[in-house]
Amino acid sequence: MQLRNYQPSDCEEILALFCQTVHTVNARDYTEEQLNAWAPADLPAEQWNASLLAHDTVVAVEGKTIVGFGDIEKTGYLDRLYVHAHWQGRGVGTTICDRLEQSVTGPITTHASITARPFFEQRGYRVVRKQTVERRGVQMTNFVMEKL
Repeated sequence: MQLRNYQPSDCEEILALFCQTVHTVNARDYTEEQLNAWAPADLPAEQWNASLLAHDTVVAVEGKTIVGFGDIEKTGYLDRLYVHAHWQGRGVGTTICDRLEQSVTGPITTHASITARPFFEQRGYRVVRKQTVERRGVQMTNFVMEKL
């Protein structure tokens, strides 16, 4: 597996990975309605591309296939971290997160799903608060987490 910087040509594959991951990995903690609101089929590729380009974004590649991606803002907000369902538990998320955390100074915050909370806790993040967020009119729980 190799890490490299995000390229606009990655966007479609990243959107597919995101949707597939949310609908399989997160299905144990969220309802189908919540998953559909979180990762709908009609994600705006142009907006995602602009956001990924604006952040420090890395992709994990095995061969020619993207197996994970993550991005962090200069402010230390870790926005997204997703690993393909078939690559869970193989160190992909850890490798991406290590790289993203090294790219900023100061505290790092993220909004972690119920599913991702244990991963971040193992990395030294602490829950600041549990919150209910709304996506496309559907409410779901996540956690504001911080690593100092």
